[in-house]
Amino acid sequence: MTRARKARQWHVEEFSAYLTEVVGGVVDAPLLERALTHRSYAFENGGIPHNERLEFLGDAVLGLVVTDTLFRTHPDLPEGQLAKFRAAVVNMRALADVARTIGLGEYVRVGRGEEATGGRDKTSILADTVEAVIGATYISLGQDAAATLIHTLLDPVIAQAATLGAGLDWKTSLQESVNAHGLDAPVYASEKEGPDHARTYRATVSVEGDALGHGSGRTKKDAEMQAAEEAWRALQTRFGEPSATGGSPAHA
Repeated sequence: MTRARKARQWHVEEFSAYLTEVVGGVVDAPLLERALTHRSYAFENGGIPHNERLEFLGDAVLGLVVTDTLFRTHPDLPEGQLAKFRAAVVNMRALADVARTIGLGEYVRVGRGEEATGGRDKTSILADTVEAVIGATYISLGQDAAATLIHTLLDPVIAQAATLGAGLDWKTSLQESVNAHGLDAPVYASEKEGPDHARTYRATVSVEGDALGHGSGRTKKDAEMQAAEEAWRALQTRFGEPSATGGSPAHA
């Protein structure tokens, strides 16, 4: 075993110990290693398995657990409000911030290009890896263990969703803000990058020709929401108004 390989194995075991403490069981080592392997590393190393399939599974498990939690916690809220709460929790930036709180980027295997450009702290890579780890936990230990991991990571975000105010729907909040100040409606422009299986969208929102917000995400909606948040906050600063109660969902 090479020295580099030993170093990687140590990191996997270290993160495995953290997961074991959280969920009360051992996540299968090869699955966890795959969950921590970004496609850029896989392509540079002979096409070894990477984490996109586990990410796909983890995304579904995450959505179910969060939806179930919100449904039970807020029995009187209508569907539309529950959907806004869920969007404030299950989004790329929120997941990436959670990843940073546990130092997940240290354990991700990325290719040389991503390593050189700060890929270990890239929002999309961190968010995808969180979902892949959830997927690996689900396969190894079942839904209850995966739910325990999700609650450990995201319960603070779920709890804060009810206090986010404008942050529950940034596009609506931005529209209300421009209306209140007699400005023209926001104009969104977006573009997509990457192959179909790893699509990234980038969005810009302008108000009266002034580009006030930029965002990125795995869907056009996510990218536009991020851009709308940035633009909303820019208008609050411009007109000297207080920011949204509870802050940004991305930093919950």
